[in-house]
Amino acid sequence: MNKLIQTADGSNTLYNESIGENYHSKHGALQESKHVFIDAGLKHAIASFPDKEISILEVGFGTGLNFLLSIAHCTEHKIPLTYTGLEAFPLRIEELESTGYAAYVPENVWDSLINNYGKALLQAVTLLPDQQLKIVQTYLHRFQTEQRFDLIYFDAFSVQHQPEMWTDEIVAHTCQFLKPGGIFVTYAITGKLKRALKSVGFTIEKLPGAPGKREMLRATKITEIK
Repeated sequence: MNKLIQTADGSNTLYNESIGENYHSKHGALQESKHVFIDAGLKHAIASFPDKEISILEVGFGTGLNFLLSIAHCTEHKIPLTYTGLEAFPLRIEELESTGYAAYVPENVWDSLINNYGKALLQAVTLLPDQQLKIVQTYLHRFQTEQRFDLIYFDAFSVQHQPEMWTDEIVAHTCQFLKPGGIFVTYAITGKLKRALKSVGFTIEKLPGAPGKREMLRATKITEIK
């Protein structure tokens, strides 16, 4: 069961009772998503890979907020987007609609997700011109693809509530799906995570965190570790 919660910036999130944690920060769902994934992630990737389609892999599609903000930004700036979200336990369409996230993106962006959510759980769907979404229902450790992405949004539940998502093995498994030069962003930063990323050929940046967190992590893939 998931319970609707209002966060400190006025935006909503859902509380996952089985995990015991919110899908987004209690200090501000919208603020966190914009700060970590759009400003530190997507905008940085666009600058790093100019004049091309951007491909994103999100670990933890959840409420779809990161996707909505990403597609809104790419649509506004006429940047083609291919977006793959991993979600072992997809929310019901009614739960997505309950979040109120329609207020934060253009109407056509919101409608494109709501009208195509069910299809996207089955196959890749073009929502708007040059904007594609696929939601893969699987556990992260079982996910495989030949595709290599420009950017990974790592938005799993916290290590306190879902430690299996933050092991060295899972980090290495996830990072194999990035292209050389690809970017990994997450709201968290720990010594263990930094060491795991460095061991698979990444450089690490500590950035100011979203409200409620002092720092966040951005990493860039510089080598392919076999």
